[in-house]
Formats: sequence, C-alpha cells, structure tokens
Amino acid sequence: MSHAESGFKAAKLAVLTVSDTRNEDTDTSGRFLAEALVADGHILVDKKIVIDDKYKIRAIVSQWIADEDIQGVLITGGTGFTARDTTPEAVQPLFDKAIEGFGELFRAVSYDEIGTSTIQSRAVGGFANKTVIFCMPGSTGACKTGWNKILREQLNNSHRPCNFMPHI
Repeated sequence: MSHAESGFKAAKLAVLTVSDTRNEDTDTSGRFLAEALVADGHILVDKKIVIDDKYKIRAIVSQWIADEDIQGVLITGGTGFTARDTTPEAVQPLFDKAIEGFGELFRAVSYDEIGTSTIQSRAVGGFANKTVIFCMPGSTGACKTGWNKILREQLNNSHRPCNFMPHI
C-alpha cells in the first residue's frame, strides 16, 4: 500500500549534528537521518552541524521549535559522558514534556547490538512548543537503530496503537 493509500502524513523535520570535528563531507550520521526521513516520505526542512556547546545547540533548537514549519527535530551527537557532551543539558530545559520512554527504549534495543555499552547512551526525547525532539548518540549505527527501530514507526501516523503525529 502506498503512502497516499494509507493516509500517510509527512512530518516536517530538521536534523542537527552536534560535533566538534564533523563537516558536511564527514557527517555520516546526520546524512543518514536526513536521507532516511526523506526516503520514508517526510520533509527535511533544515539540516545543520554545530559544535558541542550547549548554548549554540540550544540556540538552534530554540529557533526550530519556534518555527511553525518544523514539527520535529532529530539530533545526533553530544550524548556521551565527556565534558564536551552537552546535548541533553542543552535541550532538556526547553522541554514542555519529557518522553522518558524514548531513552529507555533506545537503550533496550541498543543492548542487542552493543551490549552493556548502551548504558553510556544519554538518549533523550521531549516536546517543546508542539515540536517533538529526539537526541541520539553520534554514531551512524546509533542513528540507524533510533530511526529504524523507534522513530520510523512513531513518526508514521498510520502506526498503531499510537504514534506522535497527532501531537505535532
């Protein structure tokens, strides 16, 4: 069944890569998310790369959640435990509501792939101004896990019993 036949509604999404070293040529994680969301019928509204600085991250995400043309933000990188990893600290103060289950489920499905190393993921999700935000680790494998095992279904209005589309 095609998207049109299923009543599929495309989400308008932005992708942010948080990295001190990646650029457009080397950003395989952000590129994967952008390509995957478009391949699944969604609309890529914007894509940026920002250094791992919580105020710069927060500034971009704040602009996107204020933009009525953006319904969701996918962030890759900055979720580890080094001093430079500040993505959760940057975005969580912006949340109107946290999606606790996203980080929990991300770590659960990651366990099958990377074992106990999944405990080092600080993947988080939340809503801000009717915009859904998901923060994933910076590896391309982690982005594939997040998209293929969680976000693909949760950003599809035909997924049952529920999905995030009515909320954005």
